[in-house]
Amino acid sequence: MSVELSNDGTIDLSGLCPLEDAEELLRLILGNPGSPVDWSDCGEAHTAVIQVLVAARPVLRGSPAGSFLRTWIEPLMKGEDIARP
Repeated sequence: MSVELSNDGTIDLSGLCPLEDAEELLRLILGNPGSPVDWSDCGEAHTAVIQVLVAARPVLRGSPAGSFLRTWIEPLMKGEDIARP
């Protein structure tokens, strides 16, 4: 699984995060309020995983490994206007 709770309480996303990871991510976020999500090893994420991140707005650690996530989703999560070049 590419979603795990680490010993320090951080929720780690790594590699490819498929649809099946969205439910686990939501469960971990709800069960561990205030836990940051480290997505620095996340190369790709299914839109359902991204939707959980957008809806839950956890504190994110690092910058995602995948260029799509870094270009489009990271600025969105930071509240930046991604519609303007």
